[in-house]
Amino acid sequence: MTQSTPQACVTSRTIAVEHIRISSGRPFAEVRRKLEGTVPKFDPDLAEALRSGDQKRAKDYEENGPKLSIFGARDHGALLQIVGSRRNALQYDIGNPLTASKMTRHQLPAALYAPLRASCLRTSKVRRFLNMISHRPSLASMATSA
Repeated sequence: MTQSTPQACVTSRTIAVEHIRISSGRPFAEVRRKLEGTVPKFDPDLAEALRSGDQKRAKDYEENGPKLSIFGARDHGALLQIVGSRRNALQYDIGNPLTASKMTRHQLPAALYAPLRASCLRTSKVRRFLNMISHRPSLASMATSA
């Protein structure tokens, strides 16, 4: 008796993404410092509390915690060391774990869009900017008020 292998099904769908560019004349280090000083790093203890189903902690976080947190950061500029030209280019994942859980409990693929992707780049000596890709314009407006 032969066993059949399940076939994979690949689908593709185009989605709209709002790309917001916020230019600043400030130095890269200052923009980075302000962003990281305004948006706190995600508390790993909260992640554990959420995984264990601690509803009291989740409710307290929703009422009193930050609206957005930095989940992670990648230094894309450091990757260019391989070709000897390190640059100032950071990418941040910014979001709210409770908002993400509300989105994904209704539509699991929403996890693809839950974090805001923000890149802090220095493109030339005169132009520096915070580059944001967001599906939620309210997150971008929050960033501009910081």
